[in-house]
Amino acid sequence: MIVLSAKDITKVYGTDVIIGGISFHVNKGDCLGIVGVNGAGKTTLLNILSGDIEADEGEFFVAKELSLGYLKQRENFKGNNTVIEAISKVEGYDYESEVTGMLKVMSFSGDMFHRPVSSLSGGEQERLALACLLLSKPDILLLDEPTNHLDVDTIRWLEQYIRAYKGTVILVSHDRYFLDKTVNKIMEISHHKGKVYLGNYSDYAIKRRAVREAEMNAYDRQQREIARQEEMIRRFKERGTSKLAKRAASREKRLAHMSGALVEKPESPEGRMKLTFKEAFPTGKDVAIGYGREPLFSGFNFDIKRGERIAISGPNGIGKTTFLKVIVGQMRQMSGVIKVGHNVVFGYYDQGQRLLNDGNTVLEEVHGQYRLYKESEIRGLLGRFLFKGEDVFLRVGDLSGGEKARLSLLKLMMSGANVLVLDEPTNHLDIDSKEAFEDALLEFPGTILVVSHDRYFLDKVPTRELHLGQFTDEPEKEGLGLLTSSGAIKMTGAKEPESSISRSAEERAAKKEQQAEERRRAREKDRLEKEIHKMEKEIKALREEMCLPENLTDFVKLRKLDEKVNETQLRLDEFYEKWLEY
Repeated sequence: MIVLSAKDITKVYGTDVIIGGISFHVNKGDCLGIVGVNGAGKTTLLNILSGDIEADEGEFFVAKELSLGYLKQRENFKGNNTVIEAISKVEGYDYESEVTGMLKVMSFSGDMFHRPVSSLSGGEQERLALACLLLSKPDILLLDEPTNHLDVDTIRWLEQYIRAYKGTVILVSHDRYFLDKTVNKIMEISHHKGKVYLGNYSDYAIKRRAVREAEMNAYDRQQREIARQEEMIRRFKERGTSKLAKRAASREKRLAHMSGALVEKPESPEGRMKLTFKEAFPTGKDVAIGYGREPLFSGFNFDIKRGERIAISGPNGIGKTTFLKVIVGQMRQMSGVIKVGHNVVFGYYDQGQRLLNDGNTVLEEVHGQYRLYKESEIRGLLGRFLFKGEDVFLRVGDLSGGEKARLSLLKLMMSGANVLVLDEPTNHLDIDSKEAFEDALLEFPGTILVVSHDRYFLDKVPTRELHLGQFTDEPEKEGLGLLTSSGAIKMTGAKEPESSISRSAEERAAKKEQQAEERRRAREKDRLEKEIHKMEKEIKALREEMCLPENLTDFVKLRKLDEKVNETQLRLDEFYEKWLEY
């Protein structure tokens, strides 16, 4: 049963097309994930579906008597209600046990229940809004980045909740693991259009790659065929015989027919950063060694070797960010020692973007720190990070979270640091940017320390795990790291990540066989072209010999030369026919 259907939805602001002609439908019980680069129009589409804004063109309908609930990226509570009062106002909801249970799931301790909502942080207000929405249990849930500000345990709880939800869910998310666990359809918004793929995120990633490869292969084949036909027409016309002139005319008709049904060149994926991390010079063998006896990290010793990629895990509030700041020297430990190895240069990524100057323009922010670069070089680098044209004159303070993240990553890339210390680096990045960032880190020869809640990222990048936390044997917390006694640190080796979108052995074998066949065909085509060129030269030489003064009156020789020209021409025609097959 279709519960929501949209047809040709279009939204334009001024001269900027945000979304153009998007059509899709969802059935009862579906969970549709919407993905796309930052600025693609995902939130705009949710705002249209929720009725917050109107589409300029197109229409959508929701099945009769179905309720719809919408969680925005930023919720603003009004009034002086306390937390418990705000959530208790959910229409038709008065089960106190479920209300308090939902608040606890969303990390609200009992002493927070009677705090004014206005005193909550932005993240706390968003968690409260999610709790209110889930308690209302609408028939259709619209969720915009629901995992923002949630810890790993709460995200896992939300995954289970959505999988068991009896209604329909439409959500926007950049959390690939979350999408894998919840959705049964993905709609990608790219270049203002929407395309729906069945399956979860991993299924979508495989299908998207296959579709793009097929589209590009079809376009390449068409371009090769056009070039081949044009070359045949040119060669046939050069020969000057009536037979070849007819063939040239036939080829021209075929080419004209092809021109009327051209395969358009596939649009390249939009919004993908181009970044590479390089060391200015390598570190020594030991990067850092630490030991101490403080309450946050009591009784531990650890060492970090060159080339390791270490994930630092642990529950919220345990001190992961503090630990990173101590490592890079932004904060001092109360006791204990951290020894930094030879030639170590730290590059620090601050999740709060406090290292950026809000008063600078984008160009000033980078050029002011790297004066040895020409402005044109800086603008070229900014373009690789999707700051193009007039974007470089935007004030840093006016940038979105994703834009600030890209700017910080550019500065980090330019630093030449050999030890990257990263605090939640994938926050605010869209999926394409995350993948480009992950690929760059995997190519980086230096050392990486990273704090992240992005489980897809953690499966792909780190080679070791450093866990700060309390002992627990709850099975649902497996995968957060091996936990030890209270306040302790544990270093564990990480297994090699298994990509959920890697090709099977059969696919690799088939591709290898296909490549071998393509090489064989290329060799055969090259051989035919050499033979054709050789025969064309031979025919040209024979005709020149027929025109020599001493042969003009030797009719016997002229006849023999003419017969040889005709024989060679017949062979040439046969080779042309074979060449056409390639």
